[in-house]
Amino acid sequence: MDEFEWTAKSPLRHVRVPGTFDATTPEPGVRLSERTRYGLLQIMARRGRRAETAAVSYHFYGVEPPARPAVSFGKDVTLVWSGADQYLALWQGDHRPVDAVRSAFGSAASVSDQSEGRCLVQLSGPRVRDVLAKVSSLDLHPEAFPIGAAAATFIDRTAVNLWRESDAADGSAVFCILMFASFAESIWHVILMAAAEFGYLTECGLSLPRRERTESVDHEQ
Repeated sequence: MDEFEWTAKSPLRHVRVPGTFDATTPEPGVRLSERTRYGLLQIMARRGRRAETAAVSYHFYGVEPPARPAVSFGKDVTLVWSGADQYLALWQGDHRPVDAVRSAFGSAASVSDQSEGRCLVQLSGPRVRDVLAKVSSLDLHPEAFPIGAAAATFIDRTAVNLWRESDAADGSAVFCILMFASFAESIWHVILMAAAEFGYLTECGLSLPRRERTESVDHEQ
């Protein structure tokens, strides 16, 4: 029997070219980067076992999963609301503790590895909200969408998960967009076209942030 060795490749490898496009401004209005080398699990509580799933999550990750459209920030993991009684667990690194997580949840939740099936892009900069306003119907005003807010929404008629991270060093808002890998090139082009008038800087291969403390945000939209 033939044996196959699979090597993960970025779904943006053909279009993700580092550089700056500056139309009218002295500094790029938006910074875009693909986040790489991360693990991603989809965790879905089974019927009637939401509370049990939340308790196991707290024991395993050190933070409770969000019950509403929000994210929970742990030291080494971010839990992203993705629907009723379900969330995505995102962490930096190649380690894939799928069996350990499945064992921890037992029959309380279904666990599936989504690491190779998604693409994660981060956007920041002084004009980031202007760009996202062109491609999303969300109200991203700081009062409506504070740090820790999340949404399951659409960009270019494609389903994505979008959430707001801690602000960048320059004080600008930081947003993450998690999309299916097969739609990554299309969405990347749409965002670049929306950002063209403001100028943009593209970067490659950034790692996820590491935190020294945990913070749980439960934001109701």
